[in-house]
Amino acid sequence: MRPIRARLGALGAALLAAAPLSLAAPAAADARPGAATAGPPPTVEELRLTQPVPQEILRRGGFDCVAAEFAEALADARSAEQADRVVARHGGRLWRRAVDRAQGRGPASGDLSRDDDRPLYWARLGMTRALREWRPAFPLDDDRRAALLATLERSSRGQDSVELPAGRHIRRIVVTGFDPFQLDADVRRSNPSGAAALALDGTVIRTASGLARIETAVFPVRWADFADGTVERTLLPHFRSGPRRADLFMTVSQGRVGRFDVERTNGAWRGGFPDNLNVSRTGTVPVPSGVPTPAEQPQWTGTTLPYERITAAPTGPFPVYDNTAVTEIPAGGTEPVERPEGPTPGSTARAGGGGDYLSNEIAYRATLLRDAVGLRAPGGHLHTPVLRFGEGNTDPAHGRITDPDFVRDRQAITAQVRSVLSVAAGTLDP
Repeated sequence: MRPIRARLGALGAALLAAAPLSLAAPAAADARPGAATAGPPPTVEELRLTQPVPQEILRRGGFDCVAAEFAEALADARSAEQADRVVARHGGRLWRRAVDRAQGRGPASGDLSRDDDRPLYWARLGMTRALREWRPAFPLDDDRRAALLATLERSSRGQDSVELPAGRHIRRIVVTGFDPFQLDADVRRSNPSGAAALALDGTVIRTASGLARIETAVFPVRWADFADGTVERTLLPHFRSGPRRADLFMTVSQGRVGRFDVERTNGAWRGGFPDNLNVSRTGTVPVPSGVPTPAEQPQWTGTTLPYERITAAPTGPFPVYDNTAVTEIPAGGTEPVERPEGPTPGSTARAGGGGDYLSNEIAYRATLLRDAVGLRAPGGHLHTPVLRFGEGNTDPAHGRITDPDFVRDRQAITAQVRSVLSVAAGTLDP
């Protein structure tokens, strides 16, 4: 995930004032004693739902009724405990539905390609907006509503359903992807890493070391969620010692045009590019309290993926590179310097091989956690090619939401991610 450097503009006043097209209308305030009021206002991400493109994606993906059905179920909740169950059930159902659709199970509702990751993204935002607007008939403070939102995020992203098998007969792989991003520039965008996560979740692949089970999760493109520890909460149970400990992990995001990159080095620096909430953050990557971490936070972490084997193998149509470049402030220096061969001793990070955005950060956090708990398993970051629309469909103002080139390249990227994982897992001891 290496965003262009142009700053994204704020949403226009017309968008802020628009009403959602397919969300259940918020109920009138309940006048009964103890009834809760609505929660916080919609987020920038949720407000994008009002645009025609997200509505078309939801409709043509067959997910246009998800938010309304969730709102109806919430309305029937008569206690916070019931609401907890409703949120977890509907969040998990959304994730499973998206995975099933991507893997060809069940009816192919809608005419979008089954591998499309965007219906999941926009349906989740419809649900989070419905949860913010919900006015329950019982007291619900801001902290409890925030906890419900957190449950919805985790369950609808597969973060709480990663289940690795035990035993020596199978290898265990954890893979992560991301939401679409840079949506103010083109709201039609998909993220091939998220599509790959849906296509690979729960699948078994054959490798040179035997069978391997893949479990996946998807992460938001939001600085605050990362600072709050969403990555560590998801990965830590699978990095700890035990019979279900991961044998390999790979964080995946969208990177450069026309190529895959295995990122050799990750940096402890946030470069400030706006996230999906149009929020910027610059500074050292904040490590959340309460998770294992080295006594002194390092400026750099490195991949343990078998990059030489991966880059040499014929994994698919796109070339795969071992990317060693970083940007650092050398020891004793004050200005950033690009280092094609990696960081020098004592330097301060300004960009890892994967840049200074959230793709670099998820790789840094995952490998830092690996080192903190002593996980001796291959792990690191893979950048996919940029997913682009086909010729004649590049204008975001008038272009179609999909085209044959767009679908073909997304499917090719997913297939090559699977091949890269097979090569990496094939290096494990049998």
